[in-house]
Amino acid sequence: MGRVESRKWADLPPGILRECAMTPSPSPGASVPALTDPLTLPNGQVLPNRLMKAALSEALATDDHAPDHRLVELYRRWSDGGYGLIVTGNVMVDRTQLGEPGNVVVEDERHLDALRRWTAPAKDAGVPMWAQINHPGRQANPMALRHTPVAPSAVALNLPGASTPRVLTTEEVADVVERFATTAAVCEAAGFDGVQVHGAHGYLVNQFLSPRTNLRTDEWGGDAERRMRFPLEVVRRIRARVSPGFAVGIKLNSADFQRGGFSEDESRAVLAALATEGVDLIEISGGSYESPAMMGTAAASTRAREAYFLEYARTARAVVGDVPLAVTGGFRTRTGMADAVESGECDVVGLGRPTAVVPDAADVVLADRADLPTHRITMGARGLVGKVTNLKQLDGLLDLGWHADQLHRLADGRDPDPGRGRAATLAAMVRRNGRGALRRTRG
Repeated sequence: MGRVESRKWADLPPGILRECAMTPSPSPGASVPALTDPLTLPNGQVLPNRLMKAALSEALATDDHAPDHRLVELYRRWSDGGYGLIVTGNVMVDRTQLGEPGNVVVEDERHLDALRRWTAPAKDAGVPMWAQINHPGRQANPMALRHTPVAPSAVALNLPGASTPRVLTTEEVADVVERFATTAAVCEAAGFDGVQVHGAHGYLVNQFLSPRTNLRTDEWGGDAERRMRFPLEVVRRIRARVSPGFAVGIKLNSADFQRGGFSEDESRAVLAALATEGVDLIEISGGSYESPAMMGTAAASTRAREAYFLEYARTARAVVGDVPLAVTGGFRTRTGMADAVESGECDVVGLGRPTAVVPDAADVVLADRADLPTHRITMGARGLVGKVTNLKQLDGLLDLGWHADQLHRLADGRDPDPGRGRAATLAAMVRRNGRGALRRTRG
């Protein structure tokens, strides 16, 4: 397929913002895509349908960061769920830099057999499975790390107990880029069908992109062009190390939703550049654990129309050309998902948290059996807690913990527990992560 030329959003023709604000219409005579239609990616890989099991961090690795047998059981459940694509949770590229205890780490071939067992259920079901590869940067979990995290600049995370990260040297930045490529190559050898670079939610790639967290003045920062160099180099290095049929995707923020942070205009400029680099699927998300837009804390008007980032995806379409777009966040009804795909606003609908409670969510949606549930759990004693900390941040962390509990139940061969309460969730978070449970940064 053709590629669009890299260009800045500001350089687009006059009037394009107005055009992008309108819902795109299929060209005369063109067929309207449906949720059940297959999608051929730029590299030739075919997704059986338009529903993607989006990344959810499982924290189910062994003490040596290999995939645990419970991950195999969890992904067997999802592989039988009718999805057109399955994306794993965080697979870290460096065992000294973890987002949380229990992360799988792939930095060489030491766990190749365990990784192959992990991908086997999806292969048996004929479903493409991609590894989401990541580096936490300053969002490294203090209970998992036990040393100072690293980041583009010495800007501490705005969460209780967060430490100021150490600045990566230029040599270390180049090493991290190479680590992403090595992880991707090992994933291909292990039987994954592709990788998704996690460039959203405040992790390291996002930290390089944001003017709030990248204060560098070298070749990796200083202006928008140099800030986007890190994700571009990561994608280029991966593409050079894997075969043409191996998919390379990226998850990118529409914006950070913070004053002075990564903006929608900057995001579109990055998308335009990525579209020329052999990317096979771009997933749109937004926010970070300081401002958790991806956790359902959006305005009521946004939640009512289901997809949190669909309006941005319309404008992204103008700069990515024929690179497929996925949108994750807020989808719950078949009508909402079908409208998004049929209108051309996105090519793939990502389902994240609902799959923790309804592991066969794709089958449920495609058969139009029911709408997917929304489960929200919030901190208690809100008046008191709200005086000393950010309630949205704590609610987001508690929500992550609640959904992690559901994943662990599925991995143990049990059914989800939608009635699980706040106290049980908090206790499980502390048990898994120690006293740093409410400081954790995961996604």
